[in-house]
Amino acid sequence: MGNAPRGAKSLRDIMAPQTSPTTAAILATDEYNAENRYRGTTMLAAAPFGGDPIYLELYIDGTDDEDPGVRATCIRALGRHGDPAHASYLIEALNDEDRKVRIAAARALQRVHTSEAIPPLIRVISEDNETNADVRAGAADALGQYREPYVVQSLISALRDTRLVVNNRVQHSLKIMTGQDFGIDLGAWQNWYKSTDDLFAAGQIYTYPVFNRKKRIVEYLPFMGSPPNETTSTPVGLNPTDD
Repeated sequence: MGNAPRGAKSLRDIMAPQTSPTTAAILATDEYNAENRYRGTTMLAAAPFGGDPIYLELYIDGTDDEDPGVRATCIRALGRHGDPAHASYLIEALNDEDRKVRIAAARALQRVHTSEAIPPLIRVISEDNETNADVRAGAADALGQYREPYVVQSLISALRDTRLVVNNRVQHSLKIMTGQDFGIDLGAWQNWYKSTDDLFAAGQIYTYPVFNRKKRIVEYLPFMGSPPNETTSTPVGLNPTDD
């Protein structure tokens, strides 16, 4: 559940009464309790009104919170409700000391389109610069929205990554950008790159990956509702006709 408290271990822990927007905002601004800030911000970000300007300011303020869990949830919230004007906070979070914040930043940048994000994303797809494979994979996916020759070159080079999860996301981005599918064969991609005149002639429209899963057994009960699945779309700031 999106608003489940951290450490919840039972259905009773998760099935708490619904919290009002006012209460969630009070929790999110509790300067003495990081758990409350985390819970309140998560509740607000998951709500339909979570993109209101007052809450966007709250997420921005939370990007430098002392608690990494709060920082990560604020970055996720900006990725969900923000736009290119908020990209600088997401880019900065790629340098966070906590891996969960960096993962959140890479995934948030899949939903926000700005050319300013390209160099930082290219930097973190390298194992020399980023040790966490999930960050590298998230960044590789985010780069799939940028049709630039040097982005293709950087992604092809990233096929040398030692982790399959990164290789798969690199291959996915290359396929979306170019319409070609050479799997994770580095040599085949390099040969194609050198021989083609139009890298993006067969490219497809980029859509960001979303959370999606089947119902768990308990969710077939009447009072449990459906999984919190999302609907994919193009990143805010990206004009599909120009992609």
